[in-house]
Amino acid sequence: MAEIKNLEDLQNTEYSLKKIFDEAEDFLPLLGTDYVELYVGNAKQSAHFYKTAFGFQTEAYAGLETGVKDHVSYVLRQDKIRLVLTSPLVEGGALNEHINTHGDGVKVVALWVDDATKSWNETTKRGAKSYMEPTREEDEHGYVVRSGIYTYGETVHIFVERKNYHGVFLPGFKAVTSHYNPEPVGLKFVDHMVGNVGWNEMNTWCEFYGKIMGFAQIISFDDNDISTDFTALMSKVMSNGNGRIKFPINEPASGKKKSQIEEYLDYYNGPGVQHIAVATDDIVKTVSAMRDRGVEFLYVPENYYENLLDRVGQIDEDIEVLKKHGILIDRDEEGYLLQLFTKPVVDRPTLFFEIIQRKGAQSFGKGNFKALFEAIEREQASRGTL
Repeated sequence: MAEIKNLEDLQNTEYSLKKIFDEAEDFLPLLGTDYVELYVGNAKQSAHFYKTAFGFQTEAYAGLETGVKDHVSYVLRQDKIRLVLTSPLVEGGALNEHINTHGDGVKVVALWVDDATKSWNETTKRGAKSYMEPTREEDEHGYVVRSGIYTYGETVHIFVERKNYHGVFLPGFKAVTSHYNPEPVGLKFVDHMVGNVGWNEMNTWCEFYGKIMGFAQIISFDDNDISTDFTALMSKVMSNGNGRIKFPINEPASGKKKSQIEEYLDYYNGPGVQHIAVATDDIVKTVSAMRDRGVEFLYVPENYYENLLDRVGQIDEDIEVLKKHGILIDRDEEGYLLQLFTKPVVDRPTLFFEIIQRKGAQSFGKGNFKALFEAIEREQASRGTL
């Protein structure tokens, strides 16, 4: 497949994103994102934050009350997005080591599949390192089969087969009804998840997703596309065949100062998930609600909106309303998108969220890269890490 460097190249070739998606082998196949598990220092307090600030609802729980003695997990849900927040209950062990090394961060990107045993067999025979052999977990509500493989850093993919299960989340968890249920903010599903890897490792991990999981590369950006006067990075976007799972992979590129990717690698102590992009049907309503609940977003200067319509064309939204909320806009040949990025949601300058609304566009906001990076650099400067 010919490499597509940017959206302009895409417009000038016979390829479309649909055709590129079709070129993914999709031999697993992947049906969607099942859950995202974060290892955190205090799961109870993290759950309260994501409920209050992001509008998630409590769905399930596992811990001492369910017979689990060494860790606790809270399961939160909003529409099709499921977050699992896990903390250790005892000293030592892998959970403590992970948190000591990385701080709060994503450990598991779980993928919904029809056959977890087949998924494990297909990926491990192609060279993936096993994290979890196919395991049947059952209770009175049926059974789930899970298996898993390692990806970049200490991040893992767990394949979840749940067609024979009718309980809440997974065996070992109990349903939870909370008296504290803040209104959802309109988040719908995981649009994509971005991984940061080390110097000159991007192609290695793109090849991993191509060879091991049958993904296709749908677009790439180099340091000419993603740079400012001070910093730069390289990025390629990998997608499975149905387009439901998209993983941009970033690596640092040389610049005058330390890039956001280098800062992430320094504080996370290695590769990991940089941000989770979550979709909404009304970004103004979602961002407004989140801001009212205390979520901090990157600042976008007002001059970003000067002559904006000349660049992106006509849009349905009021530019003044978008300016008020600092929402970014970009267009490709399929339509346009609106996006905004939170500041890091943990103390280390690592994990953050992207709020995205697609109005036809299938791209990733190339036209916003400079404004976004300058906003991130302002935050880096305030931290003394630029």
